Amino acid sequence: VQLQASGGGLVQAGDSLGLSCAASGPTVKYYALGWFRQAPGKEREFLSTISAAGGSTRYSDSVKGRFTISRDNAKNAVSLLMTSLRPEDTAVYYCAASLSMQTQARYDYWGQGTELTVSS
Repeated sequence: VQLQASGGGLVQAGDSLGLSCAASGPTVKYYALGWFRQAPGKEREFLSTISAAGGSTRYSDSVKGRFTISRDNAKNAVSLLMTSLRPEDTAVYYCAASLSMQTQARYDYWGQGTELTVSS
């Protein structure tokens, strides 16, 4: 599985932005796809995951209600729509693939990050 995230940039607080992740590989359809972020000086943080079929989602409390994950299996892509962005959302955002949606799931494949900066 190969993953390529895109869509980061510089936005202002309160703005919305969508991130995309293109997934490829013959087995990608079996994987749940998730989003993580890592802010400077902080540990990587789980944000959201969506099941292989796209019917189930899970969010961290920090983004629930503001971020929405979606998946288009015809295009092998997963997106993260982020609204009401805050300066504390500034981070490098990563997409990843796992065979599980559980809280402590192991993510086997990672894309390169896309950087988001939210100015106040």
